[in-house]
Amino acid sequence: MWKLFATGVVIAALSTVNAMAEETVDTRIGKLTFESGYPSAETVQKLYDEMDFQRASQAYIWGIPAVGLNEWRRAHYDVFGGKSGEMLSYLDFAEKLGILTPNYTTPYIATFIDLKETGPFVIEVPAGLIAGMVLDNWQRVLADLGVVGPDMGKGGKYLILPPGYGPVEADGYFVVESPSRDVLAGFRLLGDDKEKAIAELVPQIKTYSWTPEGTGEPMPVRSAGDKKWSQMAPHGMPYWDSLNEVIQRNAVDERDRLIMAQLKFLGIEKGKPFEPDARQKKILEDGVIVGEAMAKANTTDKRVEPPFWDGTNWKHALVVSTDQKANTYDQLDERAAWFYEAVVISKAMLTQTPGVGQRYIASYKDGDGEWLSGENTYKLHVPADPPAKGFWSVTAYDEGTRQMQVTEQGRPDISSRKEDIVKNDDGSIDVYFGPEAPEGHETNWVQTNADKGWFAYFRFYGPTEPFFDKSWALPDIEKIE
Repeated sequence: MWKLFATGVVIAALSTVNAMAEETVDTRIGKLTFESGYPSAETVQKLYDEMDFQRASQAYIWGIPAVGLNEWRRAHYDVFGGKSGEMLSYLDFAEKLGILTPNYTTPYIATFIDLKETGPFVIEVPAGLIAGMVLDNWQRVLADLGVVGPDMGKGGKYLILPPGYGPVEADGYFVVESPSRDVLAGFRLLGDDKEKAIAELVPQIKTYSWTPEGTGEPMPVRSAGDKKWSQMAPHGMPYWDSLNEVIQRNAVDERDRLIMAQLKFLGIEKGKPFEPDARQKKILEDGVIVGEAMAKANTTDKRVEPPFWDGTNWKHALVVSTDQKANTYDQLDERAAWFYEAVVISKAMLTQTPGVGQRYIASYKDGDGEWLSGENTYKLHVPADPPAKGFWSVTAYDEGTRQMQVTEQGRPDISSRKEDIVKNDDGSIDVYFGPEAPEGHETNWVQTNADKGWFAYFRFYGPTEPFFDKSWALPDIEKIE
């Protein structure tokens, strides 16, 4: 009798212990179950899936600068048939259409150099109103070229050394040591007379290999042509294919080793083939969707800094440093905010010197705080005497591609270079955006696609003191119908 009673007590006690041992916790990722404090098998799998998904989403944001540049690098070789180090020109609308947020009126010349293939390589910069840069594979500035570079617009030869090549004796050259195998070197021509600048400066741009014993045959600039292409980061698994390619081709920075530890569980590892299983593919595909959504918010509704002019929706477009470093951290959101919708950076683009370089201010919303939509008609009032020693321009870009809008008008831009631009009596200018030209304002109108969102860049070339002290201010873009 006692034994039965005792057994009943034991059974009852065990039931109580078992009931107390299982615990369920509600979290933002759903219910998590723990047994005697340990996550259940189902919860372990859920947690690992969530860890990897979060890492994929953040790795998307982390990889934006490298993937964006890699897509252009691929096009240089695969679409345009470019050689390593061969400068290609992008002079008109059709040639520049694949580039993220280019200026409609400014000629571009650029090349990609595979330093593992070429060895030390030279860029010859002509004297004149020309500005450029050399970037590593993460779009960090290795050198400015031209008017804000060490040649100070007088021209010069830049010798780019591969990783680990070491210092060299090279009299007459500006020596640039690259930490990456792949680099971009590019220019923009800034003179008022576009055709004259192209005719005089482009033939003087030359590139060639270098050894202590001599140099290779110079390569002239050639046209990229109007082939269909896009530098935009791809969607889905192709994004990770591109990122993996960058990782396999270039050295891993010390700053990125923790990210590489996270990517390992998603199938991306230096020196190993990228062969994700079905689970990893699903997580990576979901990570692209959420990662890009985060990147859009981080770009179009920037929280990294306040509006440029108080009370407006205009903000700096370019919010990252040329070395991607802040005082106590490496910039992540800042670089993603720029490189999600743009390409390249230079000291000239962040100028603090009046009359030199460029500055870009962006807007994605109208004066009521609503997103700019192609179906509406808007007016931008540009006050008299914009603070730009060179010229100013305002360009409308497609929200989805971050490229110049393709419309029947064929011109996404209004600038001070436009000879027939109409001014008001006080010298101010009203620019109109919409699917159809407002009656009487056809000359100052930029057409938008009625079914797409758009955003604007206002560029100041050679910004003058009123830009820096903000005594001149640009009002919001206003919806008028």
